[in-house]
Amino acid sequence: MFRKYKGELGLGLTAFIWGSGFIGVSISLSGGLTPLQILTIRFFIGAILLGVIFFKEIKNNITKESVIAGSMIGVFLFIAFVFQTIGISYTTASKNAFLTAINVVIVPFIGFILYKRPLDKYGIISSIIAILGIGILSLDVDFTINFGDFLTIICAFGFAFHIFFTGEFVKKHNPIVLTVVQFSVATVLSLIVQILFNEIKIEAQMSSIMGVLYLGVFSTTVAFLLQTVCQKDVSETKSAIILSLESVFGTILSVIILHEVLTIRMVIGCLVIFSAIIISETKLSFLKRDIKNKQKAESIK
Repeated sequence: MFRKYKGELGLGLTAFIWGSGFIGVSISLSGGLTPLQILTIRFFIGAILLGVIFFKEIKNNITKESVIAGSMIGVFLFIAFVFQTIGISYTTASKNAFLTAINVVIVPFIGFILYKRPLDKYGIISSIIAILGIGILSLDVDFTINFGDFLTIICAFGFAFHIFFTGEFVKKHNPIVLTVVQFSVATVLSLIVQILFNEIKIEAQMSSIMGVLYLGVFSTTVAFLLQTVCQKDVSETKSAIILSLESVFGTILSVIILHEVLTIRMVIGCLVIFSAIIISETKLSFLKRDIKNKQKAESIK
């Protein structure tokens, strides 16, 4: 059973690590680092760590095509994070989280538009249900669209294209090479933006340094490598839906570690997202089986 679902389980673990990343970001920001500094440092740590640990494998498997592919998903990764980071300055954290999550719905349409792939009705239904769950989890009553929301929607497209093309490229190229290249590209682009925003000087407390180290090692190096490897065995649409569990894990860990108040709305939102995962994974086969059994029983009578 583990082998059959290893891709899904790996993406679930990725979502858990990303969910814990909300804690790391909170600690890093409270200790003096700016959002752009956090991005540059976390991607730099990821590129260096993987480059050192997997130097021989990278050397033996790197090709011109894999560098181009890795650079492409690196650009999408940068677009996603930088627009999310700037966007949150102009909107609420809850709306930022919700609008980022619409990448779940965008992913299947990328395949349909670019490659004429048929849309899986269960994938679309699951995606919409996941968005509904994240909305329940994140949104307040007011849902007006402002400049920050617009930037966050661009971020959602960035994540959607990143998830989609990661799934495409990992079938053809070494996942470690892809991950190192995308981190390197994201680091350079983040540093350029950091310079443009005049945020080169770093003044951070030890807690902030520990927070960004966690983000660099776990939320970036481990999580994105895990995502890249596991997406080889899981469709892009299903990957996006499973990765939406990030918001569930982020909520649970915020309650446990940051002592945020657990509300009925949080519980309902989490349950709705879990139901989306179940529908995506099973395609309601258990209901179909029950209907067939009833039909057989009635025909026998």
